[in-house]
Amino acid sequence: LCSDSAGYVTGQILYVDGGYTAK
Repeated sequence: LCSDSAGYVTGQILYVDGGYTAK
């Protein structure tokens, strides 16, 4: 998955709307 609201990186970081948000 590599959309603009579906990209998990290392621990629990969600890539949303061109910004990284810690979930």
